Amino acid sequence: MTKKIDDWHDDVPETNENDDDDEIIWVSKSEIKRDAEALKDLGAEMVELGKNSLDKLPLDDDLRAAIDLAQKIKKEGRRRQLQLIGKMLRSRDVEPIQTALDKLKNRHNQQVSLFHKLEMLRDRLVEEGDDAIPPVLELYPEADRQQLRALIRNAQKEKAANKPPKSYRQIFQYLRELAEGQE
Repeated sequence: MTKKIDDWHDDVPETNENDDDDEIIWVSKSEIKRDAEALKDLGAEMVELGKNSLDKLPLDDDLRAAIDLAQKIKKEGRRRQLQLIGKMLRSRDVEPIQTALDKLKNRHNQQVSLFHKLEMLRDRLVEEGDDAIPPVLELYPEADRQQLRALIRNAQKEKAANKPPKSYRQIFQYLRELAEGQE
């Protein structure tokens, strides 16, 4: 029984050229190394955090134990522990961890920005005196005008007498308390 060439063609299974499911994605060795290094850096960033910040991250028990151990280790052992944490992160979904870490960083940046704003406000109060109080009262209606006036006068006297800036710091502390009371 001989087959013609056309018959052989019928035996070959047809392949769909547009089938994306069968597409193989090649990842270079360099890209794999970059990804592993990024995960190790993420682990190092988590190791630098304090206990309260770590509690806010969605970490499983094994990963948290590895991070706690890395915080206690120094030098070469720490480097190896960071590599282990990076390896552990490869098998986990790091997106929720990264998102939570970004939120922590953003909160820190917002706090730094608020402190700069309060420092400028304090400097303005000390320079301009009572004339700078109305804008503060607009920002913080619960502020005590008399307390602010007393702190400003004391800060100006300390500055003129070249004394330590105790009242200057107290103005900042008072403004900070007002700002935190609004949150």
